[in-house]
Amino acid sequence: MRAVLAVHDGAVLADALRRRAVEVAAVVDPTAPAAVVAGRGDLARPSSDGDLSALLSNADLLVVDASREALTSALVSACDGFGVRIVARCARDAERRLATAFGVRAVAIDDDVDRLLDPELPPLHEAGPSRGRIIVVWGPAGAPGRSTIAYALAAELSRDGRRVALVDADTHAPSIALATGLPDEAPGFAAACRQVARRALTGDELSRIAAVSGDVSVLTGINRPSRWPELTADRVTGALEVCRDWVDDIVVDVASSLESDEEIVSDLDGLRRNAATLAALGAADLVVAVVAADPVGVSRFVRAQADLVAAVGATPVRVLVNKTRSGVLGIDPRGQVRRTLDRYLGIVHVWFAPFDVRAVDAAVLEAQPLMRVAGRSALTAAVRRFVGEAIDPPRARRVVPASGRRRRRRGERLTRRAVVRRGE
Repeated sequence: MRAVLAVHDGAVLADALRRRAVEVAAVVDPTAPAAVVAGRGDLARPSSDGDLSALLSNADLLVVDASREALTSALVSACDGFGVRIVARCARDAERRLATAFGVRAVAIDDDVDRLLDPELPPLHEAGPSRGRIIVVWGPAGAPGRSTIAYALAAELSRDGRRVALVDADTHAPSIALATGLPDEAPGFAAACRQVARRALTGDELSRIAAVSGDVSVLTGINRPSRWPELTADRVTGALEVCRDWVDDIVVDVASSLESDEEIVSDLDGLRRNAATLAALGAADLVVAVVAADPVGVSRFVRAQADLVAAVGATPVRVLVNKTRSGVLGIDPRGQVRRTLDRYLGIVHVWFAPFDVRAVDAAVLEAQPLMRVAGRSALTAAVRRFVGEAIDPPRARRVVPASGRRRRRRGERLTRRAVVRRGE
């Protein structure tokens, strides 16, 4: 292991690390790595083998003091791009909060060196790891509301204390970062896929690179569609498998295109633009198909349904008809959609969500899920009903506070007294 130390007591720490067979590449001022990144913009162009940028780009570990001058977002992003693990040494609670905000492992100044080198972090949740479900949200082209529904489903699933992750695997038009108000420069799902290629992705690494929106851990998508080659089928499959042991439910937003492209390219082993979507659908335990409730949206779903079945095989598919309104379909829009899907596809069980423009606009404006900004809207109620009936999450046991138990016991006593007075 090669380490770069950017701490005040670097000489003492370097001796302790060398006694544990760690190669200390450099001991520098705490603010030097951040200054190098700020001056160069990245670490990809070192000027020589001996300068700090080259040492950082070839290191496995960076130990840095957790001050605002030494630990910056640019440094974290650059190190993440090269797979350099960062450990921040914290002397105060404010420094620990800063490291936590960046998703960097925080240790105390007086912690043992073995703890500093140990890649295992204490569990973030009391519940042990479990093989979580992968729920893929797909829909045909035409903006049926895939990302909005995916965000709403993730927030709804997390209501009962379940650990939920929202993953943006859309290689055509990723939008989860904008919907959640998170920076699209964050490491996100592409960084997880890169770690899979290095065989270094773990649940702790996912916790480090994931952003947080409310109670949902978010792996944002690529910030430019041209980066789609980073999300290969093997990487996406591997990352989602690691996610199973990280959280209880993984909600994946994917693109609409399902073409495998073999017939239009000469290199059969080359990269595929839709590999991420097909890999996610292949790994799914449940697929939510979002259909726009208008003639164009229903027609596109009818034509694409055969490709969807070919991609998912025997995986169950739940159909959610979104943006339901009478203005575009006339009288009885739900009945018309039901009859159409039953006649052409044999789909009988369908759920509906209304066209609630005000609730969706409020969620976009606040960059929050529907249940937070429009908890009493018809759309929120429809999503909640869909989760309860179509996804049916196991409910976490709720702990009733002492005051609630006292009120309940008092209510039971009053009820018994009323029954006694009536002579029942």
